[in-house]
Amino acid sequence: MTASPMPIRNLAIIAHVDHGKTTLVDQLLRQSGTFRANQQVAERVMDSNELERERGITILAKCTSVVWKGVRLNIVDTPGHADFGGEVERILSMVDGVVVLVDAAEGPMPQTKFVTAKALAKGLRPIVVVNKADRPDARPHQVHDEVFDLFAALDANDAQLDFPTLFASGKLGWAAVDLESERTDMAPLFDLIVRHVPPAIGDAEAPFAMLVTTLEYDNFLGRVLTGRIHTGIAKVNMPIKGLNQDGRTIEQSRLTKLLAFRGIERVPIEEAVAGDIVAIAGLSETTVADTLCDPYLGTPIAAQAIDPPTLAMTVTVNDSPLAGRDGDKVTSRMIRARLLREGEGNVAIRVRESDDKDAYEVAGRGELQLGVLIETMRREGYELSISRPRVLYRSDPATGERLEPVEEVLVDVDEEYVGVVVEKLGQRRGEMTDMRPSGGGKTRVSFLVPARGLIGYHGDFMTDTRGTGVMSRLFHGYLPFKGVIEGRRNGVLISNGSGAAVAYALWYLEDRGPMFINPGDEVYAGMIIGEHTRGNDLEVNPLRAKQLTNIRTTSKDEAIRLTPPRRMTLEAAISYIQEDELVEVTPKSIRLRKKLLDPNARKRADRAAEAEAG
Repeated sequence: MTASPMPIRNLAIIAHVDHGKTTLVDQLLRQSGTFRANQQVAERVMDSNELERERGITILAKCTSVVWKGVRLNIVDTPGHADFGGEVERILSMVDGVVVLVDAAEGPMPQTKFVTAKALAKGLRPIVVVNKADRPDARPHQVHDEVFDLFAALDANDAQLDFPTLFASGKLGWAAVDLESERTDMAPLFDLIVRHVPPAIGDAEAPFAMLVTTLEYDNFLGRVLTGRIHTGIAKVNMPIKGLNQDGRTIEQSRLTKLLAFRGIERVPIEEAVAGDIVAIAGLSETTVADTLCDPYLGTPIAAQAIDPPTLAMTVTVNDSPLAGRDGDKVTSRMIRARLLREGEGNVAIRVRESDDKDAYEVAGRGELQLGVLIETMRREGYELSISRPRVLYRSDPATGERLEPVEEVLVDVDEEYVGVVVEKLGQRRGEMTDMRPSGGGKTRVSFLVPARGLIGYHGDFMTDTRGTGVMSRLFHGYLPFKGVIEGRRNGVLISNGSGAAVAYALWYLEDRGPMFINPGDEVYAGMIIGEHTRGNDLEVNPLRAKQLTNIRTTSKDEAIRLTPPRRMTLEAAISYIQEDELVEVTPKSIRLRKKLLDPNARKRADRAAEAEAG
């Protein structure tokens, strides 16, 4: 199979989370004839990752390709969540145009701003699609004006401000130039892309060079490097080499596997020309932001700088008494290899070995990104211990003042909940920057909040707004330290023995605070089984059975009614723990524990900390 000589358009679809990017791509694949009429295809076919389907978000950027009237459209579906911004930034270096998708009711959101700013800075001329125009609360023309205001605020040039707009419903499969037009199919969007996005061109006569944009692992192909060919022609079996950003040669090899995107599949081809997006397998060292090129070239293609990680957590081997029961990947060697592999393919995550034995520091953009990594690993069979995330501070080079990462937070809430949200974020050192009605009885409030103040806040936010609020966040920058933020006020209940928890003991302990475990759950000394109603930690016995006597009792005396335990998600557990605690993560369980399981060791550590503080 040889490379197609047909003209190419490379474009990315970018938008805020949940504005319908992936559903729109589904429709483009269907209406371009990529799927057979009788082919069974899952909804949101581009969200192939199990976690993506569960959470309804796109985590990894993915490429697809469709043909429309003799033109090949290479489409990249990118993440919309700020924690995965590293993916977005790299993708923009591969494309010549962007479709900015905006919800017809919600309008431009922080992530729209984040990604659009990157696209405009690269000089890309956007196409705006006001999606979900069929919603009963849609306000498409007002949203169109808001998009223009956003572009103007982001210093768009005249050509970028003169953007074409379509109204669409990805769910119903139509796009139209105006709302009075016929709503039949996606043809207006296909035609506009072909007209508006510049053709993908490159000097086919020059030596071969390609910037690696994404890296993934395939069970059959191994490491797969995807990118756009900047110059030259890629042919199977030609000699190539990898260059890093300093121009140093990383490895020399032959191009053994060349793949092109056809629909949602990768298909082997014999050659590809400048301008096309391809995948290359068979290289062992070259990674993201490196250049694959002809052996005679010595200058790498410049790569986009990535925003720095703002949070870090320590990942260690699971050394609890229950270690190894659920997972089959428990050694530090296995954990190290998996984390380094993640750090290699995901440039927004940084992994380094810690000073402690068998411990690794993983730094990323936010709780969600770190939580997704740990959740993915536990599903792969790993057992881990996770510390509380901590913020990565900087110091001002001129004054030496401590600087901390600050996030721009935008919340859309019903008017009755504005007070509690403002109060809670104020306690977390948040500073309100704007408040305005957003229609439908909702208010939109903007804040600047320290990243450490947002750890664990999302759960509280959903509770405070009865599940109706929408919160978006975006890295704003490093600002002077905002002051101390009060942490968890309550202590915890710690098991003083090992075994299966007894219902009678848990019933007896209910007055002390809410439980995290059920009767019959395995516990061990040093494991956290509940929250104390007071501020101090308390050691308790969850194994205590009722004393048997030879006196008969009434049946109601035997029927113990327990309050259902508080079961924590992984993200909630990570944000709940304190500095001296860990989350034990296995494929089947999430447990909380003290770092030091021995009570005497904990007392010694407390005394040492007090002496140091005093």
